[in-house]
Amino acid sequence: MASAQNVNGKIPPGLFLANIGQLLTLKVSSTLAGPRRGPDLKHLGILEDAAILCIAGKIVSVGTTKVALRDPWLKKNRKKVLEIDCAGKVVLPGFVDSHTHPVFVAPRLVDFEKRIEGASYEEIAKAGGGIRSSLEGVRRARKRALADKVLTALKQMAAHGTTTVEAKSGYGQTVESEMKSLEAIREAASRWPGTVISTLLGAHVVPKEFQGRSQNYVEAVCKEMIPPAAKRKLAQFVDVFCDKGAFTAAETEQIFAAAQQHGLSVRAHMGQLSETTLRPFLRFHPASFDHMDHVNDDDILQLAKHDTVATLVPGANYFLGLKEYPKARKLIDAGVPVALATDYNPGTSPTLSMPMAMSLACTHMKMSPAEAIAASTINGAWALRVADRKGTIEPGKDADLAIFAVDDYREIPYWFGDNRCFMTVMNGEVRGLQ
Repeated sequence: MASAQNVNGKIPPGLFLANIGQLLTLKVSSTLAGPRRGPDLKHLGILEDAAILCIAGKIVSVGTTKVALRDPWLKKNRKKVLEIDCAGKVVLPGFVDSHTHPVFVAPRLVDFEKRIEGASYEEIAKAGGGIRSSLEGVRRARKRALADKVLTALKQMAAHGTTTVEAKSGYGQTVESEMKSLEAIREAASRWPGTVISTLLGAHVVPKEFQGRSQNYVEAVCKEMIPPAAKRKLAQFVDVFCDKGAFTAAETEQIFAAAQQHGLSVRAHMGQLSETTLRPFLRFHPASFDHMDHVNDDDILQLAKHDTVATLVPGANYFLGLKEYPKARKLIDAGVPVALATDYNPGTSPTLSMPMAMSLACTHMKMSPAEAIAASTINGAWALRVADRKGTIEPGKDADLAIFAVDDYREIPYWFGDNRCFMTVMNGEVRGLQ
């Protein structure tokens, strides 16, 4: 995918997209504070026959094509601007994939086969598969090789319309390999025009060498991983897999406290395999609770009072062959802010496609196409605390756009398994234009 350049080989100072069939701004007329909830999740702020002018990686004006062509700056500088005729295509904010695990070496094909044969997630893990089976490859790999793998994933995500990605460590689980994983994420991000938010997931599972001594490993995460990750600004968040077979609620609170002490925000894998009471964690102001397959009614009421986002990852439920999916309708109708993400990882959700996650949300979680789009853009941005610059198309925000070769936005989750993304713009830089 080549970037759009002018004849001098430089990225042009401006970008003008015209003749947009449907422009989904995600901007709403009311002054909403915080992530979208309830009925507001359906408000897409659609403009027809629209245009966008971007300068120096920022959106400067949004409106109809007719009005945009009268812009004084555009009239004066039109020859210096990369102009793209969208010919009736759909344009929306670039997707914000707020939950991914891209630092791994190989797919887990043995897990895949065993699951087909009937083995459960827990049985595969006890047999030496699961998360622990990915550790050796990451521990042995060179940082550059890991960075190359992450960069490849980022490029493939962009090809499906994703412009902002949360990237977790978590497949090393030694101090050295976790720092190496975060360094690989940073290196890959420096070679990609999109935006990457890094997360330390040292507390993914208890590694084999700490079996029976989980508290010793928790202390290693708190005292040996979190401080250097914070000091070197390698991570913006700390994540914990809080569930049976992983880390307890008490251990999670201990890790959250250490993260807070070192100025890092927190998020957590919650309720994937079993229910954990969420109320005690809310004092840490977590950005998101992810998976949320199992959650009680009281916790849903509590979440509706907070800005913590419930990030749902239906790709994992699909790939694990589960009959039950997160109860999106119950969460949304109760006023809980909901986001969607791919959960891209080698064991339980090997998909890079946000449109695929949206399709699963519509068909298996009964979210409307409009709700799925808002959950994949503005609420994903809230889940990463970048909503001040991502997730909507309005002046002052980053020029992050996804252009789809469809006539109607509902086609984006409708055509599953088929990538209709025509072009992606990341911080003003174009990818995919032929």
